[in-house]
Amino acid sequence: MSYIKPAELVTRMVDAGAYKIQMSTRDTLIRSFMGAAFLTIAAAFAVTVSTNTGQPLLGAILFPVGFVMLYLLGYDLLTGVFTLAPLAVLDKRPGATVGGVLRNWGLVFLGNFGGAFLVAVLMAIYFTYGFTTEPSAVGQAIAEIGHGRTVGYADHGAGGMLTLFIRGVLCNWMVSTGVVLAMISENVLGKIIAMWLPIMLFFYMGFEHSIVNMFLFPSGLLLGADFTIMDYLIWNEVPTVVGNLIGGLLFVGLPLYFTYGRTATRKVRTRRGTTTAKTHDTATRTMSPADESAVVPVSVGRAAEPANAR
Repeated sequence: MSYIKPAELVTRMVDAGAYKIQMSTRDTLIRSFMGAAFLTIAAAFAVTVSTNTGQPLLGAILFPVGFVMLYLLGYDLLTGVFTLAPLAVLDKRPGATVGGVLRNWGLVFLGNFGGAFLVAVLMAIYFTYGFTTEPSAVGQAIAEIGHGRTVGYADHGAGGMLTLFIRGVLCNWMVSTGVVLAMISENVLGKIIAMWLPIMLFFYMGFEHSIVNMFLFPSGLLLGADFTIMDYLIWNEVPTVVGNLIGGLLFVGLPLYFTYGRTATRKVRTRRGTTTAKTHDTATRTMSPADESAVVPVSVGRAAEPANAR
């Protein structure tokens, strides 16, 4: 399986962020709608497995199938663009602006919510025979998740809100790591294995993912759970979105970018003492002065999608 070293990986991350910022409104909405639909069907699948077998770990092991499918098809999640899009602005890519980033985030949010809500309605129909019977055991489990992850946090007041926020941070630390690792191999099997690991971890640990929650909580309300839309927004979705943003950008995007995309000046020991060796700001490796003279600047436009812009 081919392996992409971290320095080259960062270049691919920036390329992907720049591409997503400049993508058309239509394509952004379609790709984000489908991305959320695939992910949330997998969430319903994982809850079904956990409920029917009594083995939550088995559900977590299988949940990443949705994440793998959506990223192999090039669809988008808000959690991923939280991490990638700002890097293009930091790297001063042509056309990458703060306004462009916010536009991308807003469109992906809308598309993701649409896809997740559609699956919530379809699954509610599935679990109740078209709302003609009480929810199945899996439907009841989903309703209980919605109740426990809203009212359950509210019962703890400020401590519950802090816990919710931290779970959102930890979630996108893992999920965005999965997004990045999808670019670390040119081989499909390599991509799948690399993505699978952090996604399985986040799901089993019960971290808060804003897109999965766009399915779980509307589903819970449709299935008769005892909480309100305001409970969902205040005691889950809004803090989770903020936590996801901070977790992905602060713990995944920025550390990789600043240590591999903008490598600091290094010290070199010589017989006469210690001197410094310049490191090219946007190169993918540490270069000698002779190497630097051969560097030809490359500007990335929007004519073609990067191979790993997922």
